[in-house]
Amino acid sequence: MTLRSSLGRVQPRQPLDADELATMRRAAWRQQGMLAVSADDPRLTWPERELVSQLGNKLYGARKEARHG
Repeated sequence: MTLRSSLGRVQPRQPLDADELATMRRAAWRQQGMLAVSADDPRLTWPERELVSQLGNKLYGARKEARHG
């Protein structure tokens, strides 16, 4: 069952897939200078991932570590 609402047009839609997310990130960088990158992105070298982590920690605080066990 589908419910219709007048608020539907102002609700942001969810990105469809990884390709669409990548397109959105690329456009944000090129148009606004905004960078969205994962600290675990395998395309980055270790020093690049470390730099991303350091920038994130400086701007937003330390990440919560996953607990094992």
